[in-house]
Amino acid sequence: MRRVDKADRIGEILDRLYPDPPIPLDHRNPYTLLVAVALSAQTTDKKVNQVTPALFDRASTPEEMAALDPDEILGFIREVGLAPTKSRNLSTMAHQIVEAGGELIPTFEFLESLAGVGHKTAGVVMAASFGVPAFPVDTHIQRLAARWGLSNGTTVEKTEADLKAVFPRDTWNRRHLQIIYFGRDYCPARRHDLTTCEICSWAASKRRIAEEAPR
Repeated sequence: MRRVDKADRIGEILDRLYPDPPIPLDHRNPYTLLVAVALSAQTTDKKVNQVTPALFDRASTPEEMAALDPDEILGFIREVGLAPTKSRNLSTMAHQIVEAGGELIPTFEFLESLAGVGHKTAGVVMAASFGVPAFPVDTHIQRLAARWGLSNGTTVEKTEADLKAVFPRDTWNRRHLQIIYFGRDYCPARRHDLTTCEICSWAASKRRIAEEAPR
């Protein structure tokens, strides 16, 4: 089966299961989404959602965040991974945005110029807050893309390019979220019997199914 045909069939399944997938990170505006996504690196969305309400009550705009000392920010996010580095990045990022006029500029160039913001984080904000077609790839999406034979990329950049090539542009913004939810609900990384999975059972290669067979 060609990759594009496989992607079409996968897309039909994902649209049936998750017709309108929500952003898994709680946020109040484009800026707080940016903060939440930046905090989610090496941390679960659940943990981020636990710490951000208090943080956003104190600082939900770049100006308010810039007014906080990095140590104050750290006090709110201490439980997330890499908290000391992230607190410094959030402080620097807020000052950068204030200096640029106080609002997020909806371009990849601007967002990726901010402290602690990579291409994936920028892609999430561009897609969710500004409606720009993007296909943010994290390690979970990279894993499923490989498992389903949609990409053999060893980097998120290559996987992103492969997925953009097989999924229609107007589906990208929901498709990356659907894949994340499917992975969480039906397609875990470990101890997963691919033969019983609604997608893996036919999309994965026989070799892949054998390699991942529970032992």
